[in-house]
Amino acid sequence: MELNERRDVPDEDVIDLREIFFALKRKLFLILAVGLLGSCLYGAYTAFFMEPLYTSTSSILVLSKETTLTSIADLQLGSQLAADYQVLIKSTSVMEDVIEALDLDMTAEDLRESISVNNPEDTRILEVSVVNTDGELAKKITDKVVEISSEYIGDKMEVVPPKIIEKGKIPTVQTSPSLKKNILIGFLAGIILCGGIICVLTVMDDSIKSEEDVEKYLGIPVLASVPDRKDYINKNRRKK
Repeated sequence: MELNERRDVPDEDVIDLREIFFALKRKLFLILAVGLLGSCLYGAYTAFFMEPLYTSTSSILVLSKETTLTSIADLQLGSQLAADYQVLIKSTSVMEDVIEALDLDMTAEDLRESISVNNPEDTRILEVSVVNTDGELAKKITDKVVEISSEYIGDKMEVVPPKIIEKGKIPTVQTSPSLKKNILIGFLAGIILCGGIICVLTVMDDSIKSEEDVEKYLGIPVLASVPDRKDYINKNRRKK
């Protein structure tokens, strides 16, 4: 029963992929032009309207003893402490102290969102990164965060404070947005948008353009056809 129903589907309800392919092929230069336009527009928007962001990173070392860690137990304990420190570094108390120390015009939540703490696998190192529109300010913030959080962790957890092993640097290259990446995104978006519109118009176009369309849409055979006058004239000229 299902097989018969599939066979009874009208031809006009079936999408002709060949027809869509040739429609896209005919409009290839238009699709590429729209893609280039999209890349230019998004590139210009990125360059002139999007604020560049810079990232500065400081590193601290987690210690569980006054001496250097040597045993496997010490290494495991250091990894466990690193997980706890990631939470404490971004605690409200630390954020508020940093804001007060640097006289920042932001809330603790705003500062917390600009900070990321990363613990490379199988290490006792914590990388504290700060993203800001001002590269110099990003460095000041990340240095102050590791300084205050180190004291805070040592005081609250009654452990050896993390050791600052690398201070932040003033970034010279912006982290985001990426101009090249956004230009590529604009190009792809333009191609997809233009190609999609062409596909929709092709599927919705049921006008008769050839003998095949007469049989397809009207369901009647073609008995005769009148050639286009321009084609007829050009054909005769070629014969002469």
